[in-house]
Amino acid sequence: MGKQIKRLPREEYNQRICRVQERMAQEGIDLLVAHACECESATVRYLTDFWAVFDFVGVLVPVEGKPILLTGGPESYDFAVKFAQIDDVRVHPMYVETCAPEWDKPTDPWSYERILDEIRERIPVRKIGIANVNTIPHVIYADIEKGARGAQIVPAEDIILDLRAYKSDGEIELLKEGYRITEEALKKTMEILRPGVRERELLARWKAISFEMGAEGFGYPCWVTSGPSTYQSLCKSTDREIGENEMVQFSVGAKYSGYCGNIGRVAVLGKLPQRHMDMIKIAGECLEETIATMGPGVPFAQVYDKFQARLTRYGFGGLSLYGPAHSTGLQECEAPWVDNRTGRVLKPNMVFNIDIWIADDRYGVRLEDGVLVTETGLEQLTTWHRDVITIA
Repeated sequence: MGKQIKRLPREEYNQRICRVQERMAQEGIDLLVAHACECESATVRYLTDFWAVFDFVGVLVPVEGKPILLTGGPESYDFAVKFAQIDDVRVHPMYVETCAPEWDKPTDPWSYERILDEIRERIPVRKIGIANVNTIPHVIYADIEKGARGAQIVPAEDIILDLRAYKSDGEIELLKEGYRITEEALKKTMEILRPGVRERELLARWKAISFEMGAEGFGYPCWVTSGPSTYQSLCKSTDREIGENEMVQFSVGAKYSGYCGNIGRVAVLGKLPQRHMDMIKIAGECLEETIATMGPGVPFAQVYDKFQARLTRYGFGGLSLYGPAHSTGLQECEAPWVDNRTGRVLKPNMVFNIDIWIADDRYGVRLEDGVLVTETGLEQLTTWHRDVITIA
């Protein structure tokens, strides 16, 4: 039998709500509204351990008192009651999926006007903060405006993101397992790589092994791509057969109990053009240099500038999309990004995905590994086969 999947305890979610309320009080925010959908579930999951399926989901955190979880329809209500680490779950009729049915089962619908009137009986609501403001549907936002009765509405994403940037011991344990599953499943997947195997077969094998090892799902729509598609930063696996004298790009990440592992590796079958091989070589050097540079107290700008300097020195300047690393956690790719646009420094309990991406309009390469910043240095979460994986 497989080992039991670990979950964070209820107390950790209670502590998160308290920390959010402390930040709200500092910024004069009386109510925080967080929003999530199936592909952008991290904020609500951070607060409640609940993730949306089909319907939308929201969390209301008053500056004083208990939070409320909103979702649409009786299906999602039952789902939330079972899995959410929040006791107060309610149905909002606008939080349903596209083409939702007319429910035969009665529900008690809660509009924002009704909810905010209830909250106003306890505390004044003069300023409302919205997390995930860029993804919240217009009809829901309009309902918040109606219920606000003139209260100021402001973006408040940073309240959540600043807290998520530092991982607890429990979160780190889950992240390590996500990275372990990701790496071990990739090792086994490589065993079937040869000319004639289809991209989707490789991805299917990796996913199946990840599930067998305890993965809940995947941190993003993972892909294995090959040949002429490897210059694309985002891609998808197809029925294309792997050919000789081609590069195969693996971009895969298992999600374990909500937390995302990730790894990026390349395999070469035969001989590649020198330009492509040079690109792969420099990407590997950037990966190693970034890991060697990162550590507690190191400015983000120092890591970023070294990365860009190496690219420029070897003729690949301008071929990256962003800096060499980003935070990871409940999302595979989350803030903060390692760049030279802020005065941020690396601090203990930050977890990063080293993400080296170089591409022109013909060739590309992505190498990725997870690292944990500790009090004394850097703990590497994935290390397997950073050199080119050569398939004879």
